[in-house]
Amino acid sequence: MASPLKSLIHDDDRYQKSFKLFLERSSEHQCMRDFIHNSLPDILLCCDKGIVDLEMLSQLCQKHPGVLVDNEVVEPSSQMMVAQKPDLEHITFTWNKMTDSEFEEQWRQKNITKKADFIHMLQMLYYVKDPGATISFFQSLLDKNGKLLIILVSGESGWGKMHGHLRSHLCNKEISQCVTTADIKSLLDARGVPYQSYELQSHLDITECFTEGDQTGELLLDFLTEVLDFSRTASPELRQGVLRLLRDSQCSVETGAESSSIATWES
Repeated sequence: MASPLKSLIHDDDRYQKSFKLFLERSSEHQCMRDFIHNSLPDILLCCDKGIVDLEMLSQLCQKHPGVLVDNEVVEPSSQMMVAQKPDLEHITFTWNKMTDSEFEEQWRQKNITKKADFIHMLQMLYYVKDPGATISFFQSLLDKNGKLLIILVSGESGWGKMHGHLRSHLCNKEISQCVTTADIKSLLDARGVPYQSYELQSHLDITECFTEGDQTGELLLDFLTEVLDFSRTASPELRQGVLRLLRDSQCSVETGAESSSIATWES
């Protein structure tokens, strides 16, 4: 049965607060930066436009100095939009404040024929109804040697295992939400699409999640479950089930002295 709980994406302010806290308490952005600086330059060897993330844009400018870049951004949240860096003078930005499905509809209606050399989808396939169709659409926008980069949580991570156990209780049927890299690999394998896979190790301190009434813990639980006001709206049984899984060794590890502990969420 589909979850009656309200998805966190329906409250952008709370989503941004929980996301900001997640970034402060996790190593996710650092592991992405490591990937961008150590692995991405080789991937970008033949690419010259279409990159959203400013770290990637900086690497692109270093790889292809002086090359003009047309950067198309699709982002429904105005709070997630970022200002253009002054040192990226060879890059033009087109801001599309809309969802992926709205962008696809607009693109098809206008019958746009331009192609992209590089498209990245960082942690975004959770918010579409059909990940396979979304991937197919963006693949169709790639030029001959274009590349599509997808970053998602691993199916072997604490997040992936928790949502695997509680998918019917937590996941919103209107969006993919609980999709993991395992799902995307299976989809690409079934289609015979070649790909390269990279594993990025990141961790999150979830200690406060186990302290009832702790504001930090409640925001983290919102982000991890993707449920708005999870502690307040979930049934006691579901809340206990989530906390039990979070504390389980398949999702986290505990470290610390006698009176304190840190649970590390592996993603």
